[in-house]
Amino acid sequence: MRGRMRDAASYAPSVQLGEVMVGGAVGRITESRTPAYSIGEIVEGRLGWQEYAVSDGRDLRRVDPALGPLPTSLGILGMPGMTAYFGFLDVCNPTPGDTVVVSAASGAVGQVVGQIAKIMGCYVVGTAGSQEKIDYIVNELGFDVGINYKTENVAEALASACPLGIDIYFDNVGGPVSDAVLENLADFARISVCGQISQYNLAEPEMGPRNTRNLTTHQARMEGFLVFQFASRHEEGRQRIARWIKEGKMKYKEDVVEGIENAPAAFIGMMNGENFGKLLIKVSDE
Repeated sequence: MRGRMRDAASYAPSVQLGEVMVGGAVGRITESRTPAYSIGEIVEGRLGWQEYAVSDGRDLRRVDPALGPLPTSLGILGMPGMTAYFGFLDVCNPTPGDTVVVSAASGAVGQVVGQIAKIMGCYVVGTAGSQEKIDYIVNELGFDVGINYKTENVAEALASACPLGIDIYFDNVGGPVSDAVLENLADFARISVCGQISQYNLAEPEMGPRNTRNLTTHQARMEGFLVFQFASRHEEGRQRIARWIKEGKMKYKEDVVEGIENAPAAFIGMMNGENFGKLLIKVSDE
Protein backbone atom coordinates (compact mmCIF):
# COMPACT_ATOMS: atom_id res chain seq x y z
CA MET A 1 0.00 0.00 0.00
CA ARG A 2 2.86 2.39 0.74
CA GLY A 3 4.25 1.81 -2.74
CA ARG A 4 0.89 2.63 -4.29
CA MET A 5 1.09 6.11 -2.76
CA ARG A 6 3.89 6.97 -5.19
CA ASP A 7 3.85 7.44 -8.95
CA ALA A 8 7.00 5.36 -9.32
CA ALA A 9 6.94 2.33 -11.59
CA SER A 10 6.01 -0.83 -9.71
CA TYR A 11 4.29 -4.19 -10.09
CA ALA A 12 0.95 -2.49 -9.23
CA PRO A 13 -0.61 0.80 -10.40
CA SER A 14 -0.51 3.82 -8.11
CA VAL A 15 -3.60 5.04 -6.29
CA GLN A 16 -4.56 8.48 -7.57
CA LEU A 17 -5.72 11.39 -5.41
CA GLY A 18 -9.41 11.03 -4.64
CA GLU A 19 -9.49 7.28 -5.22
CA VAL A 20 -10.25 4.71 -2.53
CA MET A 21 -7.05 3.40 -0.96
CA VAL A 22 -6.36 -0.14 -2.10
CA GLY A 23 -6.28 -2.82 0.56
CA GLY A 24 -7.55 -6.27 1.38
CA ALA A 25 -10.89 -6.59 3.16
CA VAL A 26 -13.21 -9.36 4.30
CA GLY A 27 -16.96 -8.95 4.58
CA ARG A 28 -20.41 -10.36 4.04
CA ILE A 29 -22.39 -9.91 0.81
CA THR A 30 -25.49 -7.79 1.47
CA GLU A 31 -26.75 -7.59 -2.12
CA SER A 32 -25.93 -9.58 -5.24
CA ARG A 33 -26.85 -9.19 -8.90
CA THR A 34 -24.77 -12.13 -10.09
CA PRO A 35 -25.54 -15.85 -9.75
CA ALA A 36 -21.89 -16.40 -8.87
CA TYR A 37 -22.38 -15.11 -5.31
CA SER A 38 -25.30 -15.18 -2.89
CA ILE A 39 -26.38 -12.81 -0.14
CA GLY A 40 -24.81 -13.80 3.16
CA GLU A 41 -21.65 -15.33 1.72
CA ILE A 42 -18.35 -14.20 3.21
CA VAL A 43 -15.75 -13.03 0.72
CA GLU A 44 -12.27 -11.49 0.72
CA GLY A 45 -10.67 -9.26 -1.88
CA ARG A 46 -8.88 -6.00 -2.56
CA LEU A 47 -11.96 -3.94 -1.71
CA GLY A 48 -10.16 -0.96 -0.21
CA TRP A 49 -10.40 1.26 2.83
CA GLN A 50 -14.20 1.57 3.06
CA GLU A 51 -17.14 0.15 4.99
CA TYR A 52 -19.05 -0.95 1.89
CA ALA A 53 -17.71 -1.94 -1.50
CA VAL A 54 -19.06 -2.86 -4.92
CA SER A 55 -17.34 -5.59 -6.91
CA ASP A 56 -17.90 -7.38 -10.19
CA GLY A 57 -16.84 -10.55 -8.38
CA ARG A 58 -13.79 -11.36 -10.47
CA ASP A 59 -11.25 -10.63 -7.75
CA LEU A 60 -13.16 -12.12 -4.82
CA ARG A 61 -12.64 -15.43 -3.07
CA ARG A 62 -15.03 -17.21 -0.77
CA VAL A 63 -13.88 -17.47 2.83
CA ASP A 64 -14.40 -20.74 4.64
CA PRO A 65 -15.23 -19.87 8.30
CA ALA A 66 -14.38 -23.45 9.27
CA LEU A 67 -10.69 -22.74 8.65
CA GLY A 68 -10.50 -19.99 11.26
CA PRO A 69 -12.02 -16.72 12.54
CA LEU A 70 -12.82 -14.21 9.79
CA PRO A 71 -9.88 -11.85 10.52
CA THR A 72 -7.45 -14.69 9.74
CA SER A 73 -8.53 -14.45 6.10
CA LEU A 74 -6.56 -11.18 5.98
CA GLY A 75 -3.67 -12.44 8.07
CA ILE A 76 -2.27 -15.89 8.66
CA LEU A 77 -4.76 -17.50 6.23
CA GLY A 78 -4.64 -14.58 3.82
CA MET A 79 -2.01 -12.70 1.85
CA PRO A 80 0.58 -12.44 4.69
CA GLY A 81 0.32 -16.14 5.46
CA MET A 82 0.63 -17.10 1.80
CA THR A 83 3.59 -14.73 1.44
CA ALA A 84 5.34 -16.46 4.33
CA TYR A 85 4.45 -19.97 3.21
CA PHE A 86 5.56 -19.75 -0.41
CA GLY A 87 8.29 -17.15 0.08
CA PHE A 88 9.96 -19.43 2.58
CA LEU A 89 9.22 -22.95 1.38
CA ASP A 90 9.43 -22.40 -2.38
CA VAL A 91 12.04 -19.64 -2.60
CA CYS A 92 14.32 -20.75 0.24
CA ASN A 93 14.00 -24.56 -0.01
CA PRO A 94 14.67 -25.21 3.71
CA THR A 95 16.15 -28.45 4.99
CA PRO A 96 16.26 -29.69 8.60
CA GLY A 97 19.14 -28.14 10.51
CA ASP A 98 19.32 -24.96 8.43
CA THR A 99 20.03 -21.73 10.30
CA VAL A 100 17.27 -19.26 9.41
CA VAL A 101 17.14 -15.53 10.13
CA VAL A 102 13.86 -13.61 9.83
CA SER A 103 13.69 -9.82 10.00
CA ALA A 104 10.55 -8.07 11.31
CA ALA A 105 9.99 -11.40 13.02
CA SER A 106 6.95 -10.40 15.06
CA GLY A 107 5.11 -8.96 12.05
CA ALA A 108 2.30 -10.51 10.06
CA VAL A 109 4.67 -12.32 7.69
CA GLY A 110 7.72 -12.81 9.89
CA GLN A 111 5.90 -14.59 12.71
CA VAL A 112 4.57 -17.16 10.23
CA VAL A 113 7.93 -17.68 8.52
CA GLY A 114 9.67 -18.37 11.82
CA GLN A 115 7.10 -20.91 12.92
CA ILE A 116 7.14 -22.73 9.58
CA ALA A 117 10.93 -22.85 9.85
CA LYS A 118 10.67 -24.49 13.27
CA ILE A 119 8.15 -27.01 11.92
CA MET A 120 10.65 -27.79 9.16
CA GLY A 121 13.32 -28.54 11.76
CA CYS A 122 15.38 -25.36 11.39
CA TYR A 123 17.26 -23.24 13.94
CA VAL A 124 15.55 -19.84 13.86
CA VAL A 125 16.76 -16.35 14.77
CA GLY A 126 14.45 -13.33 14.56
CA THR A 127 15.03 -9.59 14.68
CA ALA A 128 12.51 -7.11 16.09
CA GLY A 129 12.46 -3.63 17.57
CA SER A 130 11.34 -4.03 21.18
CA GLN A 131 11.92 -6.35 24.11
CA GLU A 132 8.20 -7.18 24.16
CA LYS A 133 8.40 -8.40 20.58
CA ILE A 134 11.60 -10.34 21.27
CA ASP A 135 9.96 -12.05 24.26
CA TYR A 136 6.96 -12.94 22.11
CA ILE A 137 8.86 -14.58 19.26
CA VAL A 138 11.09 -16.55 21.64
CA ASN A 139 8.72 -17.46 24.46
CA GLU A 140 5.46 -17.76 22.54
CA LEU A 141 6.41 -18.67 18.97
CA GLY A 142 9.45 -20.82 19.70
CA PHE A 143 12.21 -18.90 17.91
CA ASP A 144 15.60 -20.00 19.22
CA VAL A 145 17.08 -16.50 19.49
CA GLY A 146 15.71 -12.96 19.30
CA ILE A 147 17.81 -9.89 18.46
CA ASN A 148 16.67 -6.34 19.22
CA TYR A 149 18.00 -4.34 16.30
CA LYS A 150 17.45 -1.07 18.17
CA THR A 151 19.62 -1.94 21.18
CA GLU A 152 22.10 -4.55 19.90
CA ASN A 153 24.89 -4.62 17.35
CA VAL A 154 23.09 -6.83 14.85
CA ALA A 155 26.18 -8.07 13.01
CA GLU A 156 27.86 -9.11 16.27
CA ALA A 157 24.66 -10.66 17.63
CA LEU A 158 24.19 -12.66 14.44
CA ALA A 159 27.79 -13.87 14.50
CA SER A 160 27.24 -15.09 18.05
CA ALA A 161 23.83 -16.67 17.39
CA CYS A 162 24.84 -18.22 14.05
CA PRO A 163 28.45 -19.41 14.45
CA LEU A 164 28.27 -21.62 11.35
CA GLY A 165 26.73 -18.87 9.25
CA ILE A 166 23.21 -18.15 7.99
CA ASP A 167 21.73 -20.63 5.53
CA ILE A 168 18.45 -18.79 4.91
CA TYR A 169 17.48 -15.15 5.33
CA PHE A 170 13.86 -14.03 4.95
CA ASP A 171 14.17 -10.29 4.37
CA ASN A 172 11.26 -8.03 5.30
CA VAL A 173 13.17 -4.83 6.07
CA GLY A 174 16.31 -4.26 4.01
CA GLY A 175 18.73 -1.61 5.29
CA PRO A 176 21.30 -2.18 8.04
CA VAL A 177 19.75 -5.45 9.25
CA SER A 178 20.16 -7.00 5.82
CA ASP A 179 23.69 -5.61 5.57
CA ALA A 180 24.54 -7.42 8.81
CA VAL A 181 23.06 -10.68 7.52
CA LEU A 182 25.16 -10.51 4.35
CA GLU A 183 28.26 -10.38 6.54
CA ASN A 184 27.30 -13.67 8.18
CA LEU A 185 26.24 -15.93 5.32
CA ALA A 186 26.98 -19.63 5.09
CA ASP A 187 27.98 -21.23 1.81
CA PHE A 188 25.06 -21.74 -0.58
CA ALA A 189 22.80 -19.46 1.46
CA ARG A 190 19.36 -18.56 0.12
CA ILE A 191 17.86 -15.10 0.61
CA SER A 192 14.18 -14.42 0.01
CA VAL A 193 13.50 -10.69 -0.51
CA CYS A 194 9.92 -10.12 0.61
CA GLY A 195 9.98 -6.46 1.65
CA GLN A 196 12.20 -3.46 2.36
CA ILE A 197 10.10 -1.54 4.87
CA SER A 198 13.08 0.40 6.22
CA GLN A 199 13.34 2.11 2.84
CA TYR A 200 9.72 2.88 1.93
CA ASN A 201 9.41 6.29 3.58
CA LEU A 202 12.82 7.66 2.58
CA ALA A 203 12.84 10.74 0.37
CA GLU A 204 16.14 9.54 -1.09
CA PRO A 205 17.24 5.89 -1.12
CA GLU A 206 20.06 4.93 1.22
CA MET A 207 23.37 3.84 -0.18
CA GLY A 208 22.97 0.21 -1.20
CA PRO A 209 24.80 -2.61 0.56
CA ARG A 210 28.48 -2.72 -0.33
CA ASN A 211 28.88 -6.30 0.84
CA THR A 212 26.97 -8.11 -1.90
CA ARG A 213 30.37 -9.55 -2.75
CA ASN A 214 29.50 -12.11 -0.10
CA LEU A 215 26.89 -13.55 -2.44
CA THR A 216 29.72 -14.55 -4.75
CA THR A 217 32.07 -15.58 -1.95
CA HIS A 218 29.47 -17.92 -0.46
CA GLN A 219 27.83 -18.91 -3.76
CA ALA A 220 24.59 -17.58 -2.32
CA ARG A 221 21.29 -16.84 -4.06
CA MET A 222 19.17 -13.72 -3.45
CA GLU A 223 15.69 -13.74 -4.98
CA GLY A 224 12.74 -11.39 -4.89
CA PHE A 225 9.20 -12.68 -5.24
CA LEU A 226 5.55 -11.65 -5.22
CA VAL A 227 2.85 -13.67 -3.50
CA PHE A 228 0.69 -13.41 -6.62
CA GLN A 229 3.00 -15.70 -8.58
CA PHE A 230 1.78 -18.57 -6.39
CA ALA A 231 -1.93 -17.68 -6.68
CA SER A 232 -2.92 -21.03 -8.18
CA ARG A 233 -1.57 -22.77 -5.07
CA HIS A 234 -2.87 -20.47 -2.31
CA GLU A 235 -5.54 -22.95 -1.23
CA GLU A 236 -2.80 -25.52 -0.63
CA GLY A 237 -1.05 -23.09 1.71
CA ARG A 238 -4.25 -22.09 3.51
CA GLN A 239 -5.23 -25.68 4.19
CA ARG A 240 -1.81 -26.62 5.50
CA ILE A 241 -1.46 -23.59 7.77
CA ALA A 242 -5.01 -24.06 9.11
CA ARG A 243 -4.12 -27.64 9.99
CA TRP A 244 -0.96 -26.51 11.80
CA ILE A 245 -3.01 -24.01 13.83
CA LYS A 246 -5.56 -26.65 14.81
CA GLU A 247 -2.75 -29.03 15.76
CA GLY A 248 -1.27 -26.39 18.06
CA LYS A 249 1.91 -26.09 15.99
CA MET A 250 1.33 -22.48 14.96
CA LYS A 251 0.08 -19.32 16.68
CA TYR A 252 -0.72 -15.85 15.40
CA LYS A 253 -1.13 -12.36 16.79
CA GLU A 254 -3.45 -9.65 15.51
CA ASP A 255 -3.38 -5.92 16.27
CA VAL A 256 -6.96 -4.69 15.83
CA VAL A 257 -7.86 -1.00 15.56
CA GLU A 258 -11.57 -0.14 15.57
CA GLY A 259 -13.08 2.37 13.16
CA ILE A 260 -12.33 3.17 9.51
CA GLU A 261 -11.58 6.75 10.60
CA ASN A 262 -8.52 5.44 12.46
CA ALA A 263 -7.03 3.65 9.45
CA PRO A 264 -4.62 6.45 8.38
CA ALA A 265 -3.12 6.86 11.86
CA ALA A 266 -2.82 3.08 12.25
CA PHE A 267 -1.09 2.83 8.88
CA ILE A 268 1.45 5.51 9.80
CA GLY A 269 2.05 3.74 13.11
CA MET A 270 2.69 0.47 11.27
CA MET A 271 5.29 2.14 9.09
CA ASN A 272 7.04 3.19 12.31
CA GLY A 273 6.88 -0.31 13.78
CA GLU A 274 4.18 0.48 16.35
CA ASN A 275 1.95 -2.47 15.44
CA PHE A 276 2.39 -5.87 17.07
CA GLY A 277 1.33 -8.67 14.71
CA LYS A 278 -1.04 -8.36 11.77
CA LEU A 279 -2.60 -4.88 11.76
CA LEU A 280 -6.35 -4.93 11.07
CA ILE A 281 -8.99 -2.22 10.92
CA LYS A 282 -12.37 -3.37 12.25
CA VAL A 283 -15.23 -1.59 10.48
CA SER A 284 -18.19 -3.61 11.79
CA ASP A 285 -19.11 -6.56 13.96
CA GLU A 286 -19.10 -10.00 12.33
